[in-house]
Amino acid sequence: MTRRHFLNTTVAACAANCLLGKGDARAEESLSHVDFHVHLDNSTLDAVLGLSRERNVKFGIVEHAGTKENVYPTVLSNDAELTAYIEKLEGQPVFKGIQAEWLDWMGCFSHDVLARLDFVLSDAMTMPGKDGQRMKLWEKGAELGDAQSFMDRYVDWHVKIIETEPLDIFANLTWLPDAFKADYDTLWTEARARKVIEAAVKQQTAIEISSGMKLPKLPFLQIAKAAGAKFSFGSNGRYPNMGKIDYCLEMAQSLGLTPADIFAGKRVKRAG
Repeated sequence: MTRRHFLNTTVAACAANCLLGKGDARAEESLSHVDFHVHLDNSTLDAVLGLSRERNVKFGIVEHAGTKENVYPTVLSNDAELTAYIEKLEGQPVFKGIQAEWLDWMGCFSHDVLARLDFVLSDAMTMPGKDGQRMKLWEKGAELGDAQSFMDRYVDWHVKIIETEPLDIFANLTWLPDAFKADYDTLWTEARARKVIEAAVKQQTAIEISSGMKLPKLPFLQIAKAAGAKFSFGSNGRYPNMGKIDYCLEMAQSLGLTPADIFAGKRVKRAG
């Protein structure tokens, strides 16, 4: 399994019309169509920009960033690598971001280079194992333990990431390993949801509505909306699956989101 549904232009337009009240005079820009979770894996910037134009969705491009202990095809690990990545995107109609890995990524980069980014997102899908080492929860062989104890540790890990890191977006929120997916509705209790949401609200970290994963589910999002959380739209898409934000628009309609509820692509916090 990798960290990763189909939306064509017609579906996007229909969803947008529903969101705006079927022809409501409110302008299309009432909710910007931005996918803040786009990876360039196995593609080119030109191809991805073509999809952005075709789907009328602006993209936020991210690359994994942190120490080389985080094993991905590309991991930005120092100022030179991050600068080259930023300059590749400079002047393009995209937001420039990174997907921060673990808790030690900030030490890889200077404040001045990080300040050139438009946003930073992260998730909780790499978690400490029993030995304290990085454990990718989506990989076979991950030692998860029983569901309830896992959830307690998992929720605490979410909170630690949110409270420790200067994040703008928390991605893939409420995702569960395959072994526990069927019990999503019972494992993500209101108390657990509130613990994560309260941390996000306090730290001004936007909650990603993931179209790729169709998460979080509506009850979680309703609690988050009532608590005053901000949201972002994301697909976690690799070519050609980015910009498919139908689930995001559906949830936005259900929640009655306005521009004030949406992350605008300008960093709230800066890494020190």
